[in-house]
Amino acid sequence: MEGKVVLKAENISKMYRLGLVNSRSLSADLNRWWHLLRGKEDPHLKIGEMNNRAVKGNSDYVWALKDIDFEVNAGDTMAIIGRNGAGKSTLLKLLSRVTQPTTGSIGVHGRIASLLEVGTGFHPELTGRDNIYLNGAILGMRKSEIKQKLDQIIDFSGVERYIDTPVKRYSSGMYVRLAFAVAAHLESEILIIDEVLAVGDMEFQKKCLGKMDEVAKGQGRTVLFVSHNMAAVKSLCEKGIVIENGQKVFQGPIGEAVKHYMSKGSESALRRQFDFVKNDQFSLTEIGIYNDPIGQEELLLDKHKIQISTSFEVLSSEVSHIAYHVYNESGDPIFSMGTMDIALQMGTNTITCEIPPYFFQSGTYYLSLYVISKAQKAILIEKDVMSFLVTDGDRQMGAFMGREPGDIRPQFNWFSA
Repeated sequence: MEGKVVLKAENISKMYRLGLVNSRSLSADLNRWWHLLRGKEDPHLKIGEMNNRAVKGNSDYVWALKDIDFEVNAGDTMAIIGRNGAGKSTLLKLLSRVTQPTTGSIGVHGRIASLLEVGTGFHPELTGRDNIYLNGAILGMRKSEIKQKLDQIIDFSGVERYIDTPVKRYSSGMYVRLAFAVAAHLESEILIIDEVLAVGDMEFQKKCLGKMDEVAKGQGRTVLFVSHNMAAVKSLCEKGIVIENGQKVFQGPIGEAVKHYMSKGSESALRRQFDFVKNDQFSLTEIGIYNDPIGQEELLLDKHKIQISTSFEVLSSEVSHIAYHVYNESGDPIFSMGTMDIALQMGTNTITCEIPPYFFQSGTYYLSLYVISKAQKAILIEKDVMSFLVTDGDRQMGAFMGREPGDIRPQFNWFSA
């Protein structure tokens, strides 16, 4: 079975019309139908624009994916990585046959189990036990197969106490626990997982990653995994595909894929303006990262203070504070920092975080932005919103002992007794 192609995508593309389900007029629909009847290309495909959410377009048609080609062999563990809105979830929906590609073809050999969104295939009025049978049937499991594995599924989910309670009373975490448990126990050749694991708690995430590792390496099944957690991606997957603006820009070993994503998938300029990171409660305007005192343009020295300045608009009184999660070049989280002690004002705000000298080691770091409500829930998340390079200001890289170990280098007080 190893080496056999089980999934093949050939020039697949997906176009959507922004704002509407169908064409704007009856004449446009008839024009499209007439071209299809004669075996000709949809005339609207010629005016579609690429999927770049940061740029205002001139067309109502957008290519969510464009000319994606790849093969997946039996037993492969492949990650699909990219920024928010790059087209990762759309690709998984095409592979799972939730929707059809606009152009191109997908060949699948084997049964697919997919977990794309929390609670997909669940009926809110049915109990957890009933939904195991319902969801299992949707995924292609026979009733006898579900019955045989019922106890294992319930035990893995960790919601045994509520298994006979309607799932409309479940939290989002309980939803995803039960949904993943069903998908993971389906005897499928291909397991497709979107980043729904972010809903679960840390203990359950580790449990899921362990199960996927067992499925991939222990049972030799094929896994396609979407996640922004680069540490999890590197530990689980052997290969990776990087998608930017609906196009495949890299395919190869997972280490190189993560490196490509982390170096090009986020903004590296030290000052950036935004017009797309927003919702009806918050709008990000600008992020700037500087040395204090200000040094060379685009260069941060570790021996100086580093200031991260953020300008934004608060549009709702429900906004409590903002926070940044800081990651290293491997995608491992280092620490988080937030504005809990600052009272944000309605309208325009500019806040600055000051990081002391020699706190960061030399290297590249990445910021993810979280906007938190008064109910302590994230109401807006933008992963890898900025990156910055810290340079050794006292000596050349590699001289003497080389780079110090670790990602941060706090300065502690030392004294003799």
